[in-house]
Amino acid sequence: MELDKTTAVVTGGGTGIGRAVALALARAGAAGIAVNYASSRADAEETVAELRSLGCDAFAVRADVADAARVRSMAERVLSAFGEVHLLINNAGTTRRVPHADLDGLTDEIWHEVMDVNVLGALHCAQSFAPSLRETGGAVVNISSISGYRAGGSSIVYGVSKAAMLQLTRNLAVALAPEVRVNAVAPGTVATRWQTGLHGEAGFEAMARKERERVPLDRTSGPEHVAQAVIGLLGMDMVTGEALIVDGGKHVTY
Repeated sequence: MELDKTTAVVTGGGTGIGRAVALALARAGAAGIAVNYASSRADAEETVAELRSLGCDAFAVRADVADAARVRSMAERVLSAFGEVHLLINNAGTTRRVPHADLDGLTDEIWHEVMDVNVLGALHCAQSFAPSLRETGGAVVNISSISGYRAGGSSIVYGVSKAAMLQLTRNLAVALAPEVRVNAVAPGTVATRWQTGLHGEAGFEAMARKERERVPLDRTSGPEHVAQAVIGLLGMDMVTGEALIVDGGKHVTY
């Protein structure tokens, strides 16, 4: 798939991985990018300004992806602006830090909050943009996590939600075929504000330093490395229903 002159929607596109993906798309020639956000308006607008500096027609659009009605409204606005959508990057996500042994701390409220954003959010976006994606022969990339494969991560529900996203990827690959390809990227530890928010800057650096001892490539991934994987999958015309792990090879040493 050639990315030149395509239009894209990147959910959670104002910061971290989403921002890196949006910038990579613009550098690859995307003509228009809608940067979705739920609460970080200033970050989204800053990303939009960067995209415009690269010659890309971009705008920020607010929508909580867990809310199907708001996603439909977002889709209407995006399609009104661009006319069609070729690419959907389901990156919006959330978590709550709950120790795995603290089963009582994993309340129904937390469970539904994380699952609604991470799984239903991706489904809502796929549902709303599917007609246009089919018309354009487009592609979807879901941002999952290594936590979808292993019993780790910030909480049990986060891992379950990311495993569900991997299965959603496989099912959407069948449901939207043959016109639309659907793949996923599963990052390991990535140096983002998300991580420093969970662990603190010193805590994250200590964790990353210890982890690098077990990572074959001896580096901590940055958002740009995840973006490389997204761009790669978008260009693979005969690949669908697959997930690409981006963790410097750590998963092969577990």
